[in-house]
This record gives sequence, C-alpha cells and structure tokens, in this order.
Amino acid sequence: MSQRYTIGALGRQAGVNVETIRYYQRRGLVAEPKKPLGGIRHYGEEHARRLRFIKEAQKLGFSLDEVGELLSLEDGLHCREVEQIASHKLAVVRERMAQLGKIENVLAMLVGKCHGNRGKLRCPLMASLEIATN
Repeated sequence: MSQRYTIGALGRQAGVNVETIRYYQRRGLVAEPKKPLGGIRHYGEEHARRLRFIKEAQKLGFSLDEVGELLSLEDGLHCREVEQIASHKLAVVRERMAQLGKIENVLAMLVGKCHGNRGKLRCPLMASLEIATN
C-alpha cells in the first residue's frame, strides 16, 4: 500500500512548511487532493516527490514560474524543451557569475584602499560610492 500523508506529515517528509505547500497549491504547482466528506485530505508519495523536485529546482536557481514550466514537461517526452530551459538558466547563471566577479574585484580594490588609509582622510570606499551615484 502506498504511503498516505496529512498535509503536516507531507511537509515534514518533503522538508517544507505547510504554508509553502498551500502556496504551491494556489500557484498550481502541487495538486490538492479531494477532501472526503467530513474527513482530512491525504497526500501520496507523488506529492512528496513533486515538492522535493520544486525545492531542488529552486536551489539550482529556477524561479517558481520556471519550475511550473518544467513540471508541465514532466512526462519525460520533452527532453529537448527541458534542455532549452536549463540551457537558458545556465547562461543566466554564467552572466551573473561574471557580474559578481566584477563586483568582487571592485570591492577588493576598495577594501584594499580602506586598509591602507591612515589619518584623517576621507574613507576611499565611501568617497568612491558617493562619486558613482553622481
């Protein structure tokens, strides 16, 4: 017999908060099982797998909209489309990494200037940021 979970047990099993599950249901990412008359909804292992998929995709930087797009292709027959989505995400990540590298270099230079600053001179980092905003 397959495992059945209340929403609280499902949250513990998948490592998410109950409110997160409800939010994903409102977004259409996780199906809400029918509630038996006078009873409690029960979720299956497929719900837990889907929640874990969503969380893992988010760890890789996919937005919930992108996760929804991936989930719409989950039948396994759309590998090309999934590859295109993932390739686009990879390009975005690489661009962001390049931007972060530039930020790191500038901050390292400014911190170095601050470290060497002695006396009553204006802080070079603060001065640089002030100039950049003008």
